Amino acid sequence: MPSFYAKTDERIRTVAIVLFDRTKLIDVTGPLQVFNDARAPSGSPAYSISLLSETGGPVVTDTGVALETLPFSHAASSPPDTLLVSGGQSALQAATSEALLGFLADMAGRCRRLGSICLGAFILARGGHLDGRRATTHWEDCAQFREAFPAIDVREDSIFEEDGGIWTSAGVTAGIDMALAMVERDLGRSEALRLARSLVLYVKRTGGQRQFSAALDQQMRSSTSRFDILLTAIRADLAADLSVPRLAQLAHMSERNFSRLFTETMGASPAQFIEELRVDAACDALQRGDVSVASAPFLFGFGNPERMRRAFQRRRGVSPSDYEARFGPRLSKAP
Repeated sequence: MPSFYAKTDERIRTVAIVLFDRTKLIDVTGPLQVFNDARAPSGSPAYSISLLSETGGPVVTDTGVALETLPFSHAASSPPDTLLVSGGQSALQAATSEALLGFLADMAGRCRRLGSICLGAFILARGGHLDGRRATTHWEDCAQFREAFPAIDVREDSIFEEDGGIWTSAGVTAGIDMALAMVERDLGRSEALRLARSLVLYVKRTGGQRQFSAALDQQMRSSTSRFDILLTAIRADLAADLSVPRLAQLAHMSERNFSRLFTETMGASPAQFIEELRVDAACDALQRGDVSVASAPFLFGFGNPERMRRAFQRRRGVSPSDYEARFGPRLSKAP
């Protein structure tokens, strides 16, 4: 029997997800899939999951797909171990529901873990559950969230936050990351990593990292697609010669004109942009365990370990080895 589960815990933990009209489908089904696929040491299901709504019955999600639910009263006599509130734009309206807020107030002191997915954080905030705590939500709505609830420490760069047993996740698929973190807390890192691989996730992101990559961030800031083809070529081989002369040649521009237009368009000089992409890619690879700290400088175009160390210090505030120690796929070992 695997040794990474504490004392071969075979308890079936209960998880309930709260739905409301037009909730975002993936905010429900993402975490639902994670908890459904999690396994105890014997291979049996580790969680029992239920979907709840005020009156029960089918709830139509934002996609038009209806999900069958049980009424809030179902949880009254036996509160779930983990209670999550789903998200979507309709969460802002749901946050005014007295029945929903009353249900959460009753459950808050009776559940071990309370959380929200995406804009579900507005519902927890409206009920006062996040006051004085760190929390996050979809990056597009963080400014509104902070303005509406000044007592909350809003972390707009986080994938998820946990503060005193209250969990919040960022936009959409970040709910999957949060669910994986909960599984890791309950069943160990190896089971969380098994799930991540089983679900074919590109990377198991960790709380405290930005909600989207440097490349996407920069492209979103750009008002033109002028350099989209060049960016695709850059990301295809970060170990290649990505000097200004070479990039200008690929862009069919003079070096001076290329440097000026690239900086104006992307909000960063070519050197700054390339360094951020290389650090981003190295971080992802170190998280997955695909590369070692020793090989990463050469695989991602830093040239030597010292240059990579300086780049990590500038961009992440830690050394590559410290980053790997914190976020790498360390498998739990038998005591």
